[in-house]
Amino acid sequence: MAVITGGSSIKAVLLDWAGTTIDHGSRAPVMVILEIFRRRGINITVDEARGPMGKAKRQHIAAIIALPRIRALWTERIGRVPSDFDVQSMYEEFLPLQKQLLADYSDVIPGVPEAIDTLRAMGVKIGSTTGYTRELMKVVAPLAAAAGYSPDITVCADDVPDGRPAPWMNFLAAQQLGVYPMSSIVVVDDTPVGIEAGLNAGAITVAVSRTGNALGLSLAEYTAQQSDQLQDRLRKVEDEFHELGAHYIIPSVSALAHLIQHF
Repeated sequence: MAVITGGSSIKAVLLDWAGTTIDHGSRAPVMVILEIFRRRGINITVDEARGPMGKAKRQHIAAIIALPRIRALWTERIGRVPSDFDVQSMYEEFLPLQKQLLADYSDVIPGVPEAIDTLRAMGVKIGSTTGYTRELMKVVAPLAAAAGYSPDITVCADDVPDGRPAPWMNFLAAQQLGVYPMSSIVVVDDTPVGIEAGLNAGAITVAVSRTGNALGLSLAEYTAQQSDQLQDRLRKVEDEFHELGAHYIIPSVSALAHLIQHF
């Protein structure tokens, strides 16, 4: 558990995008991943598509294609084992497809703008990191800004040598914000690799349980599925983040300012 002496010790927060601040349920990347595999006759499951979420998208595709079941199915259907050439080919298809879908999946998650306004009033700088490329963020960022969310800086997967769980995006974001030490920064993410990246950077980590990839529900789906079963799923998500080492867990970024105010 991070040692925090008071709210004034927090200089910046670094927030993920899909599933954390936009796209409740992190649905856009999943839809495209499913499609590019389907085009090759490979039917992957939603859980398989979501498993590497948070990684840079090329790494995400590579992680799925390396799964034993997918590798065996690919070899059976295609007649050879998958290669790096296949990963690159799928990645090149992923980018334009994702760009087409982003406009429909970039809604800012309720409560995010208000939480950010409160944090800024506390003197906290607002940074962001994402597994999306800079080209994809040209679509996302203006839509989010129009809906009231605009971080001070955004670091994309193609801005660094390696994406999550490597800490480089967090380090670059801290550098661009002019903030140190890393222990004065809060990293907020909805994926295991995002939390790992925050821990690897030496930052305080906050996992988001309700709005992100782990639960995978749109706001409408979440609202419609209020039940004991849903609460059990949420507890499982929270348990997994606890086991990973997340310092804190909140249902959504709407609770972030309240959390930091009580550090």
